[in-house]
Parts: sequence; C-alpha cells; structure tokens
Amino acid sequence: MTRRRPTIVLALCALLAAPAAASAQAPAGGAAAPAPAPAVAEASDGRHSIAARTDTLLGRTARFRGLVPSAHAGRRITVERWDAKRGRWLATATAKVASDGAYLARWRTDHIGRFRVRAVLAQAPGAQAAAASPELAVTVYKPALATWYGPGFYGRTTACGMEMTTSLVGVAHRTLPCGTNVAIHYAGHTTIVPVVDRGPFANGADWDLTYATAMTLGFTATDRIGAVRADR
Repeated sequence: MTRRRPTIVLALCALLAAPAAASAQAPAGGAAAPAPAPAVAEASDGRHSIAARTDTLLGRTARFRGLVPSAHAGRRITVERWDAKRGRWLATATAKVASDGAYLARWRTDHIGRFRVRAVLAQAPGAQAAAASPELAVTVYKPALATWYGPGFYGRTTACGMEMTTSLVGVAHRTLPCGTNVAIHYAGHTTIVPVVDRGPFANGADWDLTYATAMTLGFTATDRIGAVRADR
C-alpha cells in the first residue's frame, strides 16, 4: 500500500499453539501456550554423526555436537559452512575429540543466511583426505523489530498488486522486491513467505507481517523476530 498506515500495537496476549482461523479481529487472550522445543537436525553416516539446532540468531552461539570413533580421540574437528559466493568451505569453529569420540564445537554466528554445514576431522598421518561428516542445514537470522497489520486494509490492493485479505500470507518491507521469499523465525516457529507490500512506516519497525503470517507464527504484538532472505 502506498499511503502511510497506523501501527497496530496490542497488549501482550498468549502465544497461540497453532494458526488461528482467519478473522479481522485481534486474537483473544488466554492461558499462555508453551513454546515449541527448538528444532534440531541430525545426520550420520554410521561413523561420524553431527547434530545442531536448525535456527539461530545472528550473534548467538550455535553448538555442533557429534561423535566419531574413539580411536580419533585428541584430534581436531573443524566445523565448516559452504560459501556459495566464494565456492568453497569456510572454517567457523573448532573442537577437540574427547576420549569417547564426542565433540562440541561452538560458532559465534557472524553471518546471516541459510548454510550447508559439515564437520571435518583433521587429516591423520598417511591419510589421503580429511574425513567429513554428513551435511546439516542451518539458518542464521538477523534480529529485527516487526509489527503486524490487516484490519482497516482488507479489500485494498497492496503495493505489490495483491488484494489484502485475512488469508494473505506475506510481509511488507520497504526495499526488498515484491515476491522475494523471506524466512521468518519467532518463538520457535519458522515460516517462509513472500514480500507482498511496502512498509512498515512507523514505530521503527523493519517488517510488517500480514494477519495470516502473524497467526502462523503466534505473533500477537510488536516484537523482535529473526528474518533472512530465503534465497541467501
């Protein structure tokens, strides 16, 4: 939408365990629902296993736990992320294999994006190549302030040429091209939605979620989210 719209700020309500039915009214309060457990990805080839949370915020510490044969105790493990722009693996963290073959590597996240990640066991003397674990997919989001909107705009046409309805899934952003897919993470929930409108224009917010997107995430008031372009 091309004209300035008011920011809708609500009193904090209970997070919803599931998307609410489409409605033009704000979600009702109630008993707080427990936040879902963080999603964890695991991979193993039978000799090398690795596990990590799939979602984290920029600046937070991502932890990679794994297990290799105990014969590798004392060797170094390097966690690497694939850099598509450079076309190569980049080291992000290191750890030492314990006596039982377990390791824990910590990465203080310094890049946003959706990454392929693996752990590489340091090459042993006489080995032909370093041994790498199976890959995991990890997303690092940029923290940002978000609002949500809908009531008062239903039936109008968004700046991206779509009809604003209670079921329109998407986000408004001031500069990203219409149709750009964005991964949004909030309170343990993650969804990928397109840019469908321009905004927000008030309250210092970076993103404006449509009603349907907000309900999918259990987002009921102005708050901080994690966001990143889904094609990064």
